[in-house]
Amino acid sequence: MTKRNQAVGGYGERCAVRHLIEAGLRPVARNWRCPSGEIDIIAWDGPVLAFCEVKTRRSAKFGTPAEAVVPRKARRLRGLAAAWLAATGTTADEVRFDVISVLLPGTGRARVEHLTWCSSARPCPPCRRRSTRPSCSTAPTGSPPC
Repeated sequence: MTKRNQAVGGYGERCAVRHLIEAGLRPVARNWRCPSGEIDIIAWDGPVLAFCEVKTRRSAKFGTPAEAVVPRKARRLRGLAAAWLAATGTTADEVRFDVISVLLPGTGRARVEHLTWCSSARPCPPCRRRSTRPSCSTAPTGSPPC
């Protein structure tokens, strides 16, 4: 991964955390890693523990950021969530898997879409969308967090 892609991804994750906080969620971990992979954001939404995958793109030319979360990635996220719960000893009555899609247009504000998913890591019928409003402004690499 290039430094530019890392910067774009990092900026998208900062936008996602800000969006979650504004939506009333309480982040408890970011970029948790184990040998099987990484969880971008883990946050409490009241009594529900949300494991969030953040996908950031500079354009929708090759599809929306959320479309990059394929079934294989969703299955891996479930395994990572189980590993995090075991490693931390955390218990939750309900666990869910969310995708936070961050689209960075050439100018203007980032577009953040928070898709709330079921514990099966499949879209809830109907898919519950939290918000599609702009969340934070885009900025070039090296700018302060949003």
